[in-house]
Amino acid sequence: MASEVLKLATFRGDAASVQALLTVGAGTTVTVLSVTICETAGNAETFNLLIDDGGSADTYIYHTQALGANETFEHTGKFVMEATDHLSIITASSSNIDVCVSYLLQTL
Repeated sequence: MASEVLKLATFRGDAASVQALLTVGAGTTVTVLSVTICETAGNAETFNLLIDDGGSADTYIYHTQALGANETFEHTGKFVMEATDHLSIITASSSNIDVCVSYLLQTL
């Protein structure tokens, strides 16, 4: 039986290396409703937000997007991810960020 559940994924820490925020499991589809990114250390950052399909083709939602010191960036455009996709973030340098991803998990 198919189901739909609203969920929240969070990340807190340094994203100077790629951090997977959300991984879509087999037999499921995810509709991302919003992504908020808050800089918490008082240092301006840039970040990349991307979908990694598990292969060699990353799809960037944002590339080198500015994030001001102590500011919050909000993405409210919806997008769909399928099984084995990973929503990931990486900052250009050492960082302190909090990330919240709200999404609808749909099982087939």
